[in-house]
Amino acid sequence: MSGKLYGLGLGPGDPDLVTLKAHRILQQVPVIAWPAPDTGTSFARSIAAPHLPDGQVEIPIVVPMRTERFPARDVYDRASGEIAEQLDEGRDVAVLCEGDPFFYGSFMYLFERLAHRYPTEVVPGVSSMMAAASVVGRPLAARNDVLSVLPGPLPDAALRDRLSLADAAAIIKVGRHFARIRALIEEMGLTDRAIYVERVSLDAEKRMPLAEVNAGGAPYFSMILIYKGGEDWIHALPGSQA
Repeated sequence: MSGKLYGLGLGPGDPDLVTLKAHRILQQVPVIAWPAPDTGTSFARSIAAPHLPDGQVEIPIVVPMRTERFPARDVYDRASGEIAEQLDEGRDVAVLCEGDPFFYGSFMYLFERLAHRYPTEVVPGVSSMMAAASVVGRPLAARNDVLSVLPGPLPDAALRDRLSLADAAAIIKVGRHFARIRALIEEMGLTDRAIYVERVSLDAEKRMPLAEVNAGGAPYFSMILIYKGGEDWIHALPGSQA
């Protein structure tokens, strides 16, 4: 009998937003694996840390944090091999995932390598997009509104086309693209409909209307929420928290 593979969604950062199911699995599995930058600490592991018992085997999956392309296939091939060794020994393995495993999560690359070989369960987590809507006090979408999720690295033309069609949008992975995205939003006349949120649910969280954000860059964990639909939420933007 092989072990079972879990993809555990841990939410946006606050350990209290870990689901009861994820918490139970964290307490029981003998092996955990987690994405780690080549410098600094693992965000996913830091979320799980308050819930971990002592004595688990740990498999760090070192993913280079850089703008240029890196051999990602080699990283996930190597990690899936290490995880498979534990599964073959009958040990369950939980892969820790920021947010939700299947919402822009790196777990999907392990899933495609291992799920056809081992029993696998994906445990959904609270996404940063849902958490951001909650802290700013404005629903993402309603009724027949079309919500678009747009990665910040998209080129201007693609962002413009999709923003023009959507009733509501969440622009994620803003980071180093902030100045360019902000200029595009201003050009489209949407600044007064946009809210900026960074490091949602963490002690360093900031949230404010986009117009109040100081010029400069933004951290990777930041997003911009835009609403253009038919509801009246736009007239009640929250005050800033910086």
